[in-house]
Amino acid sequence: MDKFVIEGGVPLNGTIATSGAKNSALPALAAALLTDETVVLNRIPRVRDIRTMERLLVDIGSEVEIDEERVTINTKKIISPEAPYELVKTMRASSLVLGPLVARAGRARVSLPGGCGIGARPINFHLAGLERLGAQIAQEHGYIEAVAKDGLKGGRITFDRVTVTGTEDILMAAVLAEGESVIENAAREPEVVDLAEMLIGMGAKIEGAGTSTILVRGVPKLHGTTHEIIADRIEAGTFIIAGAITRGDLTVTGCVPEHLSALTAKLLESGVQVSQVGSDAMRVLGEGPMNPVDMTTEEYPGFATDLQAQYMALMTQAEGISIVTETIFENRFMHAQELIRMGANIRLDGRQAIIAGRSRLTGAGVIASDLRASASLVLAALVAKGETVIDRVYHIDRGYEKIEAKLSATGARIKRVD
Repeated sequence: MDKFVIEGGVPLNGTIATSGAKNSALPALAAALLTDETVVLNRIPRVRDIRTMERLLVDIGSEVEIDEERVTINTKKIISPEAPYELVKTMRASSLVLGPLVARAGRARVSLPGGCGIGARPINFHLAGLERLGAQIAQEHGYIEAVAKDGLKGGRITFDRVTVTGTEDILMAAVLAEGESVIENAAREPEVVDLAEMLIGMGAKIEGAGTSTILVRGVPKLHGTTHEIIADRIEAGTFIIAGAITRGDLTVTGCVPEHLSALTAKLLESGVQVSQVGSDAMRVLGEGPMNPVDMTTEEYPGFATDLQAQYMALMTQAEGISIVTETIFENRFMHAQELIRMGANIRLDGRQAIIAGRSRLTGAGVIASDLRASASLVLAALVAKGETVIDRVYHIDRGYEKIEAKLSATGARIKRVD
């Protein structure tokens, strides 16, 4: 099992390029199931979750060709509309094939998803939405079975709570449903907009993506397309925080600055110098003391829950007390205990973490519990005195492409060992 060994204390200087967004690439790969024509996706990050999704598409019946960051998918026929547990047990995004399979093949059998243990991500939102579109749903032996023998019909879906994957799944189902569908309380994340733009490129009729109400007019058939995945705002945000926590001078290129506005606002409030460079880059300069700034996670355009752990690591280096409130997932503070092992002063109180800085972090043996927790431990290790060994880095491989190589190129002393 791979580990990271990190020797801290080196400011990061230079440039890091942002990869394509994993959280956009996964639904885009699933959307390729909606047509029997060729779909070409560019800027696909080569991370573990992507490889799992590609294997799943092959099992379903797709022909998948991979040429570095370009993936070509052709699903002339769906052979097996199933996502087996053995394949998808490590990936939450397996539920994204539900909508496309029911819409295209009239049925789907999908294992209840696995992935990070950070709290409930109820698939019942997906299922209730599919039922509103006319699918019959059953659950047994750890699998969801959805059937729409006569095809899906347009309907009105109102989510009780904002759900990104639920919005994406129902959006993909609705594009081939007969009639008009309205998705209310829809997620507004850039990844949802990216998926909608891809579907429109395939011939779908969609209005309102990026707002809380999406209108879909179903079409009988979609065609192939070529689509480029947007930049990974979470990866970009992680590297920006890396520059800040190490007090370096780092430029993160190939990103979308407006997608990072919530993070940028908090960094500026804390005294970190962060600015836009051109149209697709952000520069962070860590100089002087850092002020403690409270943060609450929210759905987009609020502060992303996927950057909460990294922000907590940063606040251990602020001069004073800050409070981080997690409103999206109920079990997303597992990294806190590992940060405490490194010398952080953190007290947990329900959905709040109270961080007292500035902590003098020291290297230690720590364990990564989930994808973003892994990133927070890497950030803490970069500023800690001495050597940190991070175990179970397969978690970070699910969402970050060659993170050790990117950080090493800017001065970090990080290596992967088995």
